[in-house]
Amino acid sequence: MASLLHISVSPRAASHSRRIGRELAARLCAARGLDRVVRDLGADPPPLPDERFVEASLMPEERRGPDEVAALVLSETYIGELEAAAVVVIDTPMHNFTVPAALKAWIDHVVRPRRTFRSTPAGKVGLLADRPVRVVAACGGPFSGTPAAQRDFLTPYISYTLAAIGLADVEVLLLESLARGAESVERAETGARAWIERQG
Repeated sequence: MASLLHISVSPRAASHSRRIGRELAARLCAARGLDRVVRDLGADPPPLPDERFVEASLMPEERRGPDEVAALVLSETYIGELEAAAVVVIDTPMHNFTVPAALKAWIDHVVRPRRTFRSTPAGKVGLLADRPVRVVAACGGPFSGTPAAQRDFLTPYISYTLAAIGLADVEVLLLESLARGAESVERAETGARAWIERQG
């Protein structure tokens, strides 16, 4: 059976993003007949890329020895999960206007030259087959309608980065104003569930 890769990022087990992400994943699995594969970056965050990883990832494959291959094992695991998935769901908080450190580290492991993209005079060309990627991002503050509105750097960043490796079918749901009281939370979750119903 084909799979849905569900990437959860929040370090909080009871987070808004995790709850809505589970609802979205369940809806898509039921509608498309998919098995859910979970990659929990909140519980098991990726290590930051170190010198061994960077040197190995920049080296042509035919020149890599056992040490370089070992340095890329986790990266290959993450990329393999992406390649096997028919649909990807990412649920994440927004930290300081953009992606949390754990999600950025995951991105650094999967965006690799000659593996998931190649460089051309016209820019990066993705090497992964496109598939739907649906992102649920939970934010404490608002994005419009108030002097306190903040800017959203997460949506353009994650959309552009995933497109660079071939994943262009990206939609982001922003759950905003979650730190503004129960009414704001209810409004955000009502809108989220209407959005989820349209994803089947």
